Amino acid sequence: MKAARFHGRGDIRVDEILEPVLRPGTVAVEVEWCGICGTDLHEYLEGPIFAPTPEAPHALTGESIPITLGHEFAGVVAEVGAGVDRLAVGDRVAVEPYIVCGRCDACSQGRYNVCASLGFVGLSGGGGGFSQFVVAEPRWIHPLGDLGTDVGALIEPLAVAYHAVRLSGARPEHSAVVFGAGPIGLVTTAALKAAGVGQVVVVEPAEARKGKAPVAGADIVLDPRETDVLGAVADLTNGRGADVTFECAGIDAVLETAIRATRAGGTCVNVAIWGHQARVTMNDLVFREVSLVGSLAYAHDHPATIEMVAGGLVDPFQFITGRIQLDDIVDKGFRELVDNKEENVKILVRP
Repeated sequence: MKAARFHGRGDIRVDEILEPVLRPGTVAVEVEWCGICGTDLHEYLEGPIFAPTPEAPHALTGESIPITLGHEFAGVVAEVGAGVDRLAVGDRVAVEPYIVCGRCDACSQGRYNVCASLGFVGLSGGGGGFSQFVVAEPRWIHPLGDLGTDVGALIEPLAVAYHAVRLSGARPEHSAVVFGAGPIGLVTTAALKAAGVGQVVVVEPAEARKGKAPVAGADIVLDPRETDVLGAVADLTNGRGADVTFECAGIDAVLETAIRATRAGGTCVNVAIWGHQARVTMNDLVFREVSLVGSLAYAHDHPATIEMVAGGLVDPFQFITGRIQLDDIVDKGFRELVDNKEENVKILVRP
């Protein structure tokens, strides 16, 4: 079968590889759509970052580059192994792309998303969504019901947002500010509105992304180049500051503003994956007892995310800005996202 594999920085190739082997207690999924994630893009531009190298193969998979990319994927059950009775051939499903040890303290708490040996299908080995077939354990496979597999490919990034909003404790009476209207900022905005949060403000300087924020659910969009963000948030919240804020950019100045925009006793959730060591003015947290919470991916969030989409609380199609074939993944996928990142949210690949 064909697969898009990461060989090194700037080097993604569509290779011919063997199909994965179905084992007892596993399920083979024929992938129909897989989204290109910002993490994939970082690997392409700057990697290997999360991708294991021959000098340091992944602790659980034992694999190293070249590896098949793609962790935002959905498809149809093609075959079920012995002992699997919850799923049937033909079921439309989304795959939660984890590789975890199941033994560490985090896993024993149910926080498998921060497993001590955490890996992701599509980044750490174990196959990937930019290929025709993926084999996974049933615990990671979530039925989509009547939802299509193109929508199913968006469940993974939407689950990231659902998890972050859940950790924030956001309630309908709260005010929220999302810093950054890239793909994660937009899905976080949508998840906040789906949770019934009454006032959602998005802070974003890029024109194209500012235009997408109201579609995702932003009530107000602030351009930090033109507006005193802290002053505007204070005005909108009667001087209190926002109940919850979300840092979705991974930029020091943005994190500082997000913390300072949070009300006394409020919560700032960091959703971004940082490419450098962040600088935090701790007194901004201490003097107002602001909680700074890290949010990584998702844990136990896929079923609720699927229900959120199936219930019409989020329009997933607004995030799909391109559909391409696997052979075009570099030129029409990765290069398109690099060269026109502000115009794109999610490009889906058909393996």
